[in-house]
Amino acid sequence: MRVHVVNVTRPTPDIAGKTLDRITDLARQVEARGFTGLWLTDSFGRGRATLDPIGLMSVIAAVTKRIEIGTCVLQVPVRHPVELAHRIGGLHAIAGERLQLGLGSGSTQADFDIVGEVYSQRFKTLMSSLEIMRRAWRGEPVDGGTLTPWPGTEGGPALMLGAWRNKRWIVYSAEECQGWIASGLYSQPEELEAGMKIYRDAGGKRAVLANVIIDLKGNGADMPLGGRATVMLTGGEAEARDKLRRIRDVGFDDMLCMATPESLDDLARLRDAV
Repeated sequence: MRVHVVNVTRPTPDIAGKTLDRITDLARQVEARGFTGLWLTDSFGRGRATLDPIGLMSVIAAVTKRIEIGTCVLQVPVRHPVELAHRIGGLHAIAGERLQLGLGSGSTQADFDIVGEVYSQRFKTLMSSLEIMRRAWRGEPVDGGTLTPWPGTEGGPALMLGAWRNKRWIVYSAEECQGWIASGLYSQPEELEAGMKIYRDAGGKRAVLANVIIDLKGNGADMPLGGRATVMLTGGEAEARDKLRRIRDVGFDDMLCMATPESLDDLARLRDAV
């Protein structure tokens, strides 16, 4: 099982004027420690400062050479699909095949309200937007014209679909995408096992568990969801190793771990032990 890092850089007052240095230092540390990739989350209307993941991924691509660069996951329905396809095309041109684009419908109404989109229509919008984006990346006509792909980006990047419980979307990720992303924040262990069976039975090749919190020195209380996530690497190191083995044994190919810079060494030890 491959182990990746999810960026959890906090918008504390002392980061003003140092954001670029913090992000580039994290990216270099992730690569130097041999992790497979660095991934970013996507939110902007939830009452806390965040940064656009596409912009951050361009920076990460510029200062690294080997690691995958991904989103877990980018909310499609809150953006215009052609404009989003164009922005992603630019990132694809910079990052090349290292780009692993996790996409989803969104899970929080606040992100829809702030841009005037309809939360209850998010699944319908996701399906239509994915089709429009794929046509745009192929250089085919869309409403209003044609988006010309940058050389080397024709067809778009590898797509992975974030789907927590819905069988229809898990099967779609197996049949139409390059991977399935499950949630370590929201999914119960039995849901992960059931989802894995659905995904593999449908022919799915790459299963990813995202947003697994690591905190060997506490209980994750200062991490997302206040330490109430369903899958966390907390407690002592032996306990965390057992949890990591259980994730592997469910059948996941990749784990995306929410790790602070201070916990990267802990995560590397767990990875090497398992």
